[in-house]
Amino acid sequence: MKIVTWNINGIRTFKNGIKKILDSFDADIICVQETKVTRDLLDEKTAIVDGYNSYFSFSRGRSGYSGVATYCKDTATPFLAEEGLTGLLANQGEAVGCYGDQVELSSEELLALDNEGRAVITQHHFIGKDGPQKLTVINVYCPRADPDKPERKQYKLQFYQLLQCRAEAILSSGSHVIVLGDVNTSHRPIDHCDPDDVDNFEDNPGRKWLDHFLFGKTEKTENGNTEDDLTDISQISASGGKFVDSFRHFHPKRSNAFTCWSTLTGARQTNYGTRIDYIFSDHCLVKSVFMGVDIMPEVEGSDHCPVWAQLSCTLRSSPKCPPLCTRHMPEFIGRQQKLSRFFVKVSEKERFSKVSEESLPGSQDSGEIQENLNPVGQGNIVAKKRPSCREKDANASKAKRSNQMKTEGNAKGNLLAFFKPKQTPSISSIVNLSPKQTKSSEDSPCSESEVRSCPSDVQTETNLSLVTEMETENKDEVEAESTSIVKSKDCKKGPCTGFWKAVLRGPPQPPLCKSHNEPCVLRTVKKAGPNLGRQFFVCARPQGHASNPQARCNFFAWVDKGK
Repeated sequence: MKIVTWNINGIRTFKNGIKKILDSFDADIICVQETKVTRDLLDEKTAIVDGYNSYFSFSRGRSGYSGVATYCKDTATPFLAEEGLTGLLANQGEAVGCYGDQVELSSEELLALDNEGRAVITQHHFIGKDGPQKLTVINVYCPRADPDKPERKQYKLQFYQLLQCRAEAILSSGSHVIVLGDVNTSHRPIDHCDPDDVDNFEDNPGRKWLDHFLFGKTEKTENGNTEDDLTDISQISASGGKFVDSFRHFHPKRSNAFTCWSTLTGARQTNYGTRIDYIFSDHCLVKSVFMGVDIMPEVEGSDHCPVWAQLSCTLRSSPKCPPLCTRHMPEFIGRQQKLSRFFVKVSEKERFSKVSEESLPGSQDSGEIQENLNPVGQGNIVAKKRPSCREKDANASKAKRSNQMKTEGNAKGNLLAFFKPKQTPSISSIVNLSPKQTKSSEDSPCSESEVRSCPSDVQTETNLSLVTEMETENKDEVEAESTSIVKSKDCKKGPCTGFWKAVLRGPPQPPLCKSHNEPCVLRTVKKAGPNLGRQFFVCARPQGHASNPQARCNFFAWVDKGK
């Protein structure tokens, strides 16, 4: 049996679906955290994966926040599945049970702890050396304590308390327990890239809780790091913890084994991170069936890397999926309709009511819908009569004018095309001439009053001369206007460019850092305080330990407001 845990930092980032990633692990149970998806945003290719059955817990207060999911192969289908740790989200008869003593937390606090979608529990059956046994897997995404929000620190400690209470209660019922996921606390100094940079490292409440939760004694090594010494796992911990950090069980002294890095500082390039993703197990299970545990820093796609564990046992698959499985969600059931349903005779009344229900509000009134359903043949609807010849001619002329307008509107050309006169003016337009054009018409063979009495050949000659003179005058005016427009543009180009350069100044020139003599990067303060919004320069290299020459140096410079 193989089990994997991974904080994926958003399940929707896998645009082609998550199946390819799941198959690459070749694991029976895959637990992911920080899915950042709510039920209304969960798509079918993520919820229903061929060869797997999945169980989700969603955040109920914020969208795109928190959330965990457990994917099990169809050969490792759990017998029970439950959302949350408190039992308030579980249905009777479908839960794993064993909730322990929760009297120290109020009902409001319990509901708030399960309201962010941070836990999914699945219970499996496996065959080990001692015969059939139960295994309960608790997939958790523990809260982060925001330094600027004291209430979140209390929330995190309450979640730890509830997690330990539930895990120990299930363990006491006779089932083996694995607690895995993103715990959001590095346990020992060896699990942190720079523990000396953390104030009161050992006094952190999260680390104190881990000391109490985990089994095993600690001792100081020569280099000062505190590490788990689990060579004699039969010894009883002074704190009475019942669970084991399985990675440190197999790798008690491995350093620089981190699972989380900051993406903002590029710390993964220098391996400047922390180990906050764990696979905890009761020490009896670790002692009997665990074969190996390790991290997978080569797997990218998130700011965390996966952690896997191999067990020497065989899972038994349940014949049916528990009710929490996504296959039972109404939006994903996908029941196919019978073919006979498409041939059922539907009355006109049903058709009318169905269309009216499906139409948008205010899109059509009932009369229009009824007319569209049956335009001819309804008792209360009169068919339209044929249009008369006069109406036909009017419609034809309208259509002709609209076609001409479309043709003129679709024509593409330069700006001067809009100032060109019509090529074939009519007689009526020549009669209604402007004063300037009237002067030119007086010099023609026929005056304005004699146009109608002139012979046809004289009228044609007169019209052509008038059109020629009009085109010449309009062409001169257009050329003069276009020349003035070009000159005005040239005049405005210089001042406008200078104006916008003065208003929209670009970023300041980056200085060179003193250690590497390389251009720095510009950053902006986003933390609330007196420097909020101020910009500064730092070394462009990724963050790392001070002893690493390839890491970022300590260059820092504020950007002057005047620059």
